[in-house]
Amino acid sequence: MQLTETSKQFEDLGFTVATITYDSVALLKRVAKDEGIDFPLLHDESVRVVDAFGIRNLDYEPGHRAYGIPYPGILIIDADGIIRGKFAEEDYRDRPAMQLVLEAVKTL
Repeated sequence: MQLTETSKQFEDLGFTVATITYDSVALLKRVAKDEGIDFPLLHDESVRVVDAFGIRNLDYEPGHRAYGIPYPGILIIDADGIIRGKFAEEDYRDRPAMQLVLEAVKTL
């Protein structure tokens, strides 16, 4: 997982790394343990936060197992809660390049 491999670099630049998903808390705990993830994995079952950021993948209808899933992406949010950068992909198989995200963070 790219984010796991680069999270320390973000922290060294003064940024906190976290993820958000609609997955269950139990699943998130298991993934964190199995993958050795030490940053927060946030649970957003109601997808209120995903909707507030405008990153919900609207390709899935209510009742579909992927309903509420966000687009894969990274938001750079400052200490005041202002989005300073957004990296997103439309295809769930793609992820933003961590090196590009790190370079953007360095400019803040």
